[in-house]
Amino acid sequence: MVKSATYVISNPDVASCPQSNLPEYAFIGRSNVGKSSLINMLCHNPKLAKTSQKPGKTLLINHFLVDSSWHLVDLPGYGYAQAGQKQREALRRMIERYCLLRQQLVCLFVLIDCRHEPQKIDLEFINWLGENGVPFALVFTKGDKLGKVRLRENVEAYKNRLLEEWEELPPVFVTSSETGLGGEELTAYIEELNASLKD
Repeated sequence: MVKSATYVISNPDVASCPQSNLPEYAFIGRSNVGKSSLINMLCHNPKLAKTSQKPGKTLLINHFLVDSSWHLVDLPGYGYAQAGQKQREALRRMIERYCLLRQQLVCLFVLIDCRHEPQKIDLEFINWLGENGVPFALVFTKGDKLGKVRLRENVEAYKNRLLEEWEELPPVFVTSSETGLGGEELTAYIEELNASLKD
């Protein structure tokens, strides 16, 4: 259970990120996947991360300090179609540099809209993470938008699609920022990883 979360800093490059030894958990996904809403739900603060109906709002690496013990990192969304080629390339480079160079990164949470079939851009990004050994988990968002049966079917279909190329799956969570679904499980997983770092 998150007790406190405060904004720390925003940066355009991993080299400018906070010089701290605290573990980091980063959130990323396609534009408009519900990233800011999920972060606000996890931290019990509706105004922590700026939400917007307009995709492509997050263009920097945003650090938040949680319970004075770990950083939550809000990364720019990828695949924002309306961004120019130059901006898309700059964002891709920013994201890749953070994922590959940030030693404090413990786990990257890749957000997927549960209503859609596997998207090529998500699958390519997930495979890139695997090829580069970046630890990650999958977080299905907007779980309240589907009935229970359809939700389960969509998640299973996604997992089966991944198993065509992966021998084993990363951790999978199903969430809803509207109902709070999956919030406790996600927070417990982060706490579990934090505890394992101290062993």
